Amino acid sequence: MNALQSQISSLQDDPVDHRMQARRLNQIANVLSVVLVIIGAQTLVAQSWLNSFLVLTAIAVVLLGGRMNRRGATDRAMLLILSSMVALVTISMWFNQGLYSGALLCYPVILIVAGMVSRLKLFVGLLLVMLLSIAAITFASMTGWQVFVPLPLGIGRMVNVSCVLLVCACAVWILANDLRETMQRLQQEILRVKHSEANFTHLAQHDALTNLPNRLLVRDRMDQAIGQARRYKKKAALLFLDLDNFKTINDSLGHSAGDELLKEVANRLRGAVREMDTVSRQGGDEFLIVLTDVSDLAAISAVAAHVLEQLAQPFALKGMQIVTSISIGIALFPQDGDDFDQLLKHADIAMYQAKAAGRNAYRFFDQQMNVDIVAHLSLEAGLRQALSQQQFVLHFQPIVDIHSGQLLAAEALIRWQHPEHGLMAPDKFIAVAERSGLIVEIGEWVLNEACRQMMLWQAAGLPRFVLSVNISSVQFRRGDLQTLVAGALRRFGLDAGCLELELTESMLLHDSEAFMGMLQRLKALGVKLSIDDFGTGYSNLSYLQRFQVDKLKIDQSFVRKLQGNAQDQAIVTAIIQMAKSLQLITTAEGIEDEPTRQLLARLGCDQGQGYWFSRPLPAAEFAAFAQRPRLLE
Repeated sequence: MNALQSQISSLQDDPVDHRMQARRLNQIANVLSVVLVIIGAQTLVAQSWLNSFLVLTAIAVVLLGGRMNRRGATDRAMLLILSSMVALVTISMWFNQGLYSGALLCYPVILIVAGMVSRLKLFVGLLLVMLLSIAAITFASMTGWQVFVPLPLGIGRMVNVSCVLLVCACAVWILANDLRETMQRLQQEILRVKHSEANFTHLAQHDALTNLPNRLLVRDRMDQAIGQARRYKKKAALLFLDLDNFKTINDSLGHSAGDELLKEVANRLRGAVREMDTVSRQGGDEFLIVLTDVSDLAAISAVAAHVLEQLAQPFALKGMQIVTSISIGIALFPQDGDDFDQLLKHADIAMYQAKAAGRNAYRFFDQQMNVDIVAHLSLEAGLRQALSQQQFVLHFQPIVDIHSGQLLAAEALIRWQHPEHGLMAPDKFIAVAERSGLIVEIGEWVLNEACRQMMLWQAAGLPRFVLSVNISSVQFRRGDLQTLVAGALRRFGLDAGCLELELTESMLLHDSEAFMGMLQRLKALGVKLSIDDFGTGYSNLSYLQRFQVDKLKIDQSFVRKLQGNAQDQAIVTAIIQMAKSLQLITTAEGIEDEPTRQLLARLGCDQGQGYWFSRPLPAAEFAAFAQRPRLLE
C-alpha cells in the first residue's frame, strides 16, 4: 500500500502533468479564440461597439497568453487569460444587462477552465472576484446606481449563449478526457505495483537457488497442515532431510557443481511427494518436507522410503556419475509437537539419529532422543566448564616388557574430576568432545600436561621410559599437530624420542598428501608412532609399510579371550608375526592374568599393558610404581 501511495504522489509531481496543463491551456485558447471571433462578428453586425471592443481585447489577450504558453510560461499565461476573461465578462455585465446578461454564463465556464489548468490559489482568487462582482452589480441595481434592463431574446442572445455553451462543452470534454488518461495511467501503475509486490513476496518466500519455498513459507504451510490435521483428527508430518557427504562433493568438484547437485536434489524431492505436500530448502544441504492429510505411520514411512530411493540414483555432474544419499528425521503432529518450532527441533534430532545409524536412513522422533540430546548438551557445557576450571587430570598406565616386567612406557589417560559425579573415565565424554570439536582443546591440554609431567619425572630421576599420548582424528585433520608437538617438546625441554603418539587404524585410511605429509613431519621430529586397537579396523601390510609406524597395540578384545578362543589366538599370532616381519614392536592391551601374559610371551609379543601389571595411576602413584624393581620370569 505504501508503494502505491508513493506512486500516486509521483504522478502528482510528475513533469508530465505540467506538460498536460500547457496542452490543456493551448486547446482551450484555440477553442476560445474561435468562439470569440464568432461573438465578435455578431457584435459588429449588431453595431454593439463596446462589446466589440471587449471581444477584440479578449481575442488579443488569448493570443498573447497562447504565445506565452508556447514559450513555457504556462502559469503566467493562465493568470493573464483567466483574470482578463473575468475582468472583461464583469465589464460587459456592468455596461449591459447586469445579472440578466448572457455574459454571466461565462463565469462557471471560466471556473471549469481554471480548475483544469490553474493552481488552487488562482482558482479561489477568481471565484472571490466573481462573487464580489455579482455582489457589486446587485448592490448597484438595488440602490438605483445602475439600472439593468433585460433585452428581449433574439439571434444575438442565441449566438452568445451557444458560444458559451460550446466553450463549456469543450472544457468539460477536455477535462473528462484528461481524467480518463489519468485513470488509465493510475491503473497501469497499480498493476505494476501489484506485480512488483507479487515478485517481492515470491522472492521473500522462496530459495533463490532451487526456487523451493524457504523457511518463512514452509512455516506457514506447516501451520496450515497442523490446522487441517487438528480439524479432521489426522496427522501431519515434518521431514528434516540432510544430504550425506555433501561437503566432500562441494569441496572436490567446486561450488558450482554443489549448486547443480542441490537443484537436482530439489527437483527429485518435488517429484517424490504429492502436489499437496511442500518441499522446502532450509539452507545449505538441508531440506524440509511437510506432509499433510496423512493417516498412519505406514504412509509416512512409504514417502520417506521413496525419497531415499529417488536420492540414491546417480546424479550426472561435470560428466561424472555422482552417488549420494540422504538422512531423514521425522516428527509428527500431534505427538511430537504442536507447532512448527517444536516439530523442526524434534525432526532435526531424529535426522541426527539417522546419520548415527549409518546414514541413508530415516528415523521417527521419540522422547528418548530428546532426553539423549539434552544430556549431550549438558555434557558438552560441562566439558567447556571443565576446561576453564581445570577439572581434567591425567592417569598413567604402565607398559612393561612382557618377559621381564621392566617399565618401558606409560600411556597418558585423561580423567574428568567432575564436581558432582566424581572421577569419570574418558569413554563417558570423549565422543561428545569429538562431536563438539572440544577434543582439539582437550587434546592440546593432554599433550602439554603429559609433557609437563614427564619433565617433572625426569627431573626427579625416574628411570627412562616413553610416554604415550592418544591423538584423535579431529586433532590430526586440523593440520597443526606437528606445530603443537614441537612446541610442547620445546616448552618442557624434552627429547622427541620419549614421546609416542597413538593413532587409530581408521585414521590411516585417509591416504592423502596432507596426511602423509603430517606423518613425515612428525617422524622428522623424532617422535614415535603407534597404531592403537590394531586388528579392529582394516588391517593390512601395505599401509604399515607406507606410514612407517613403530608399534602395533593389539586390541584388548582379542587379548582377554585369548586363553579359550582359538580364533582370537590365531589373530594375535598373525599380528605378532606380521609385526616381526616389519620389525615393529607389539604391545598387548588388556592383560588381566598371568596365563595370558605367559601365552603372549610364548607367541613372541614384546610388551604388555593391563590390570595384571597395574591399573592407570595418578602421577604420584605412578612415580612410586616406576621406582619399584620387578622381575616376572
